Amino acid sequence: MSIPLGAPCGEFLGTALLVLLGNGVVANVVLKGTKGNNSGWLVVTAGWAFAVSMGIYLVNSVSGAHLNPAVTLGLAFIGKMDWASVGPYIIGQLLGAFLGSALVWIMYYPHWEFTQDKGAKLSVFCTAPAVRNHWANFLGEILATFVLVMGVLAISSPKNMLPDSGFAQGFGPVLVGLLVMSIGLSLGGPTGFAINPARDLAPRLFHSLFPISGKGSSDWGYAWIPVLGPLLGGILGAISYTGLFPPL
Repeated sequence: MSIPLGAPCGEFLGTALLVLLGNGVVANVVLKGTKGNNSGWLVVTAGWAFAVSMGIYLVNSVSGAHLNPAVTLGLAFIGKMDWASVGPYIIGQLLGAFLGSALVWIMYYPHWEFTQDKGAKLSVFCTAPAVRNHWANFLGEILATFVLVMGVLAISSPKNMLPDSGFAQGFGPVLVGLLVMSIGLSLGGPTGFAINPARDLAPRLFHSLFPISGKGSSDWGYAWIPVLGPLLGGILGAISYTGLFPPL
């Protein structure tokens, strides 16, 4: 089966914008000498919410704007995504997240040298736990992504659309952004709410490979948690939603 090139390219561009704006707000908050330094968790969660909405608006008409392997895999498990397209979608998402990371690095280039905290620099690119307990962290990522995918499916359900209003097209991305902000405010404290393997793995790889001034470890011992946790949570969320509220 042939796969339209435009859809993976859409995932590439949408995820690049997602990570540029999402990791960009983290850089603005944690790096020394920025205008937003120390502005706090509310700014980070709001920035990520807007990043998600803008990424969806950019490429929704091209690829459906998954921007997240956990969403792509969850949809495949419930028959809403062709399995042949899963690989190209995820590759596009990973490459887009890598590009977004590079753009954040360039955007804040002078500030890496001024920032002494190696953990803060790593946090611009990927997540880390507030309290390191691998199984608790793993369960936290599962639950947060379960809520994400359940919420995305609910928002996009025809039962929640206003008839002939274009509600899903016009306001759906905003509601998904608010969902992400809600998850960040309520469930993001233990792990930093990765809820997206691409946004954590590809930026972590960028941090590992590129000459970021004064960087420390990329913490690969933790990296499996924000990858496997969201993937499992996304699958469980999609299956649970279709089981509780058939038909989708």
